[in-house]
Amino acid sequence: MSAIDDGGAGQGWFVRLSRFLRARDDERTEVPADLPQAGAARIPPEIVLLDAVVSGMPDPVTVLDQDGRVVAFNAQASALAPALRRGEPASIALRMPELVEAVRAANQTGKPQRIEFSARLPAPRWSEAFVAPVALGGQGPGRAGVVVVTVHDLTPIRRADGMRADFVANVSHELRTPLAAITGFIDTLQGPARDDPAASDRFLGIMQAQAWRMARLIDDLLSLSRIELRAHQRPDTPVDLLAIVRQVSDGLQTLARDRDVTVDIKGPDAPLVVLGDRDELTRLFENLIENGLKYGASGRRVDIALTAVDATPGKGEAVVSVRDYGPGIAAEHLPRLTERFYRVDVGESRAQGGTGLGLALVKHILNRHQGRLTVDSKEGEGATFTVRLPLSSSAAPR
Repeated sequence: MSAIDDGGAGQGWFVRLSRFLRARDDERTEVPADLPQAGAARIPPEIVLLDAVVSGMPDPVTVLDQDGRVVAFNAQASALAPALRRGEPASIALRMPELVEAVRAANQTGKPQRIEFSARLPAPRWSEAFVAPVALGGQGPGRAGVVVVTVHDLTPIRRADGMRADFVANVSHELRTPLAAITGFIDTLQGPARDDPAASDRFLGIMQAQAWRMARLIDDLLSLSRIELRAHQRPDTPVDLLAIVRQVSDGLQTLARDRDVTVDIKGPDAPLVVLGDRDELTRLFENLIENGLKYGASGRRVDIALTAVDATPGKGEAVVSVRDYGPGIAAEHLPRLTERFYRVDVGESRAQGGTGLGLALVKHILNRHQGRLTVDSKEGEGATFTVRLPLSSSAAPR
């Protein structure tokens, strides 16, 4: 920012604001005739214009005078510090020692300041503030001027960094376990079990299962990345959900026979057509039906129901529910089921060959398809996973 002075009645508003601030702060100085007298009811036009500029800023912005009193602020700043009042010391409203000290330093040195600060209640939040002194009317530091305080919310970045660190740690842990098992069995096969065919066959089978687990984890990670890259692109190909579910069920018949579980599918005679990515929807139902076969096997049955409903007038939904009759899921686990690597029972999940990413994939696929997932379960009564997707008016599924 720089002062503007074109002389006479067209004198720049920064110069006029400078004169107003000097006149207000020095009782011995006569207030210029073109500015309101102290105690005047109306707000000076310079402040009105400053308010208009500040209100257009996307981040919280507060303008202070050299004494740290509030000259102008926008709605975002008011939300951050509700106690802000024009003409009152900002330190009363801000209650952030680091920020108050940065304002003081900017006034004394005439140099911009940058600080980071955090608040822990009601939830952790991180912010950075830029404190910039601005000389008015061509005056330098120590003369009439303002300090512009801009606050930027760092919380999304910090949370993303935390999630990234957790993600890397989880992936490392999930890969380390099978790698350690494979390495240990290789050492055994090269040593004590070198001439033991029975042990070799058993160990090689375990190694193959661990290698398959790593491959599936990597495949799930790559699938998540692909889906996230295309999250903003709505699929536009008409597909029939009933055909996809039947195809997935047929592909999992070997697993169903191994677990002695019967899969029962009930659906309408007409196709349930939605706009979607066939491969992604196939992956979605593979995860849901496979989970029912693995974790609900004790119930010996998985029911799949497909229906069309009117969600709102003129907007139909395809509803697909996958219900198992297994041990069910405790209520405290339900809100976190779609988190990456979250497991209700870590040991059981790994024993079943799970990667902890299946329901996260389901969630991201549904987000891209503008669908929804609900989970109903009680311990001892099985679980029902229900998928809702917008129906398409197209009559030519692929």
